[in-house]
Amino acid sequence: MSETEYRIEHDTMGEVKVPKDALYAAQTQRAVENFPISGRTLSPHHIAALGQIKRAAALANAELGVLDEATSKAIVEAAERLIGGEFDDQYPIDIFQTGSGTSSNMNTNEVLGTVATQIKGEKVHPNDHVNASQSSNDVFPSSIHIAAYQAIDEVLLPKLDVLASSLEKKAEEFADVVKAGRTHLMDATPIMLGQEFSGYAAQIRLGIDRVKNALPRLAELPLGGTAVGTGINTPEGFSARVIELIAENTGLPFTEATNHFEAQAAQDSLVETSGALRTVAVSMVKIANDLRWASSGPRSGIGEIQLPDLQPGSSIMPGKVNPVLPEATVMVAAQVIGNDATITFAGAQGNFDLLVMLPVMAADLLESINCLGNVAELLAVRCVDGIIANRERCLELAESSPSIVTPLNRLIGYENAAKIAKHSVKKGITVKEAALDLGYVKDGALTEEQLDAALDVATMTRPSGK
Repeated sequence: MSETEYRIEHDTMGEVKVPKDALYAAQTQRAVENFPISGRTLSPHHIAALGQIKRAAALANAELGVLDEATSKAIVEAAERLIGGEFDDQYPIDIFQTGSGTSSNMNTNEVLGTVATQIKGEKVHPNDHVNASQSSNDVFPSSIHIAAYQAIDEVLLPKLDVLASSLEKKAEEFADVVKAGRTHLMDATPIMLGQEFSGYAAQIRLGIDRVKNALPRLAELPLGGTAVGTGINTPEGFSARVIELIAENTGLPFTEATNHFEAQAAQDSLVETSGALRTVAVSMVKIANDLRWASSGPRSGIGEIQLPDLQPGSSIMPGKVNPVLPEATVMVAAQVIGNDATITFAGAQGNFDLLVMLPVMAADLLESINCLGNVAELLAVRCVDGIIANRERCLELAESSPSIVTPLNRLIGYENAAKIAKHSVKKGITVKEAALDLGYVKDGALTEEQLDAALDVATMTRPSGK
């Protein structure tokens, strides 16, 4: 860097060259130089969560006599601007950094210290003022909990609800569309297309419940535990008050950790949350793959449904259209499942009094939350809402399935019904034609009326007698 591109900053280790217009200072720059690894930096949700903590801490510290009113006010104003996204470009540190997140905590302290100094007109120190009554070891894990809870509340749950609602509407629309059931990817007894879609909707609704069930543990914040959970350097009442202020400002039900030592030495609540996300991802793979299979063709596939045409599917085959959103959904699910493996491994690295894999847990958890939510909404609005049932094709395949012989079990027995099914497949004829061909009606084992009633595919989609 030339002389005009940087300024000299100082920390306890000496001088550091920092970009001249940067709001951060020496410790952030050291981390930038130490960790040029992936190019991935903190997400906006995470930065805003750090701002929530610094805002609440400044207010609590003023109430408890740790900070003067002018300093507290300046930090609060700066933090509110950070929460609003004004300084997102001032977070250059890679997520693969010190495992406690100290670098990103100091990044926040330095940015807010600089801005608060500008507001107040005199020095606001990043450690002594912005970080007062705090440690990276309680701030950073708390910020992950806040960011993840907010992202789930604002992004994931509403968008999963959109997908569930879209699937439920299609379940109603397709309630009278009879189609071939399939088990082992082989022909099975008939099912209504609406029944299949009701199953998809139920998967997403249960996924929403699973995520919600993890939220009470995610809402517990380790703030106030400082270095190792003991609360050293905090005034009495700080933990409860700072968390109360965060809850008030976010409108979310954050509470103080039941046990500060557990809350800093382990992050089982993040692992639990990720596990719920993984289950949602697995559900979405099943749904997306079924949509791909059912819409395959248009000539040589199953072709029971038609997905909306969204974009050309080939650079060489004119007119080809692919199921792009189901494919994107499966890719997102693969990422979420991979993220869960990382989070699970990281969650096992809580050695003694601090878990030191926090930044990667934060990045991957927030990526999973946001990607799952975004792709769920896109799948709903740009794909599911526009699905058309090919009713004639569905009926044709249902009636041609050899498994529709199943109701004949009660009339002529399993072995005789199996003979009819095999004869149907071997000769390439319908089940009714096979039964007639084998002489079951002629020999009096069945009447033609019984045969027709038993082979009514619509009645096979509900329990006998209903």
